[in-house]
Amino acid sequence: MADRNDSDDLKIFRLDLPARDEDIKRLEIGSIVYMTGTVYTAREGVYNKILGEGIAPPCDLKAVSNVNFHCSPAAAPDGKGGYNVGAVTATASFRFSKWMDRWLDMTGTRIVIGKGGMPHEDYARVMVPHGAVYLTTVGYGTGALLGRGIVGVRDVFWLDELGIAQAMWIFDVKDFGPFIVESDAAGNSLFQKHGEEINAGIDKLYAGLKPPALHRYGETDDRKKEVM
Repeated sequence: MADRNDSDDLKIFRLDLPARDEDIKRLEIGSIVYMTGTVYTAREGVYNKILGEGIAPPCDLKAVSNVNFHCSPAAAPDGKGGYNVGAVTATASFRFSKWMDRWLDMTGTRIVIGKGGMPHEDYARVMVPHGAVYLTTVGYGTGALLGRGIVGVRDVFWLDELGIAQAMWIFDVKDFGPFIVESDAAGNSLFQKHGEEINAGIDKLYAGLKPPALHRYGETDDRKKEVM
């Protein structure tokens, strides 16, 4: 079930996991999402083992969760055979683009969480056909805040081999978030939308600039020559 609460102009969705297709379709770019249920982590180490080396997944992910978090958890043994997670920090998802089509097809994942978004063309080419959306973390420094939403570690795989950051973790979560909807079920992108709006006005910033004084240090009054 997805509950929606609006605060002023901010739309907030609370998802029970596994997320249902009808709930995912309700998510709007720019809205905030919290989730309760189970999520798993998988990034390049896991993708390479399963999709690159052909090693079977360590569990039936379709039965466990349909939410994949690209992250690095700050996890430590709790002295009772389990783990405590004090914080969890998202990593940049665009680096995993080459794996996502096959991964979504294999696992049935419908929500991908990370940092910075996916390549824009991947939303229409990969995410939309699989009924998937992308959620991004809210700025930097939110690792401890997100860690509060992790109520338990259900399991961890390949920890000794891949290390804490790259291992596959299975987390039970409650009110896990906040996350921002970067891409919706139709492939609309928050970053792309606002990028176009900003770029449309940037040329005005260059109008009437004086010739740069420090050419040798890369100053320019021509936007096409910028290197940043």
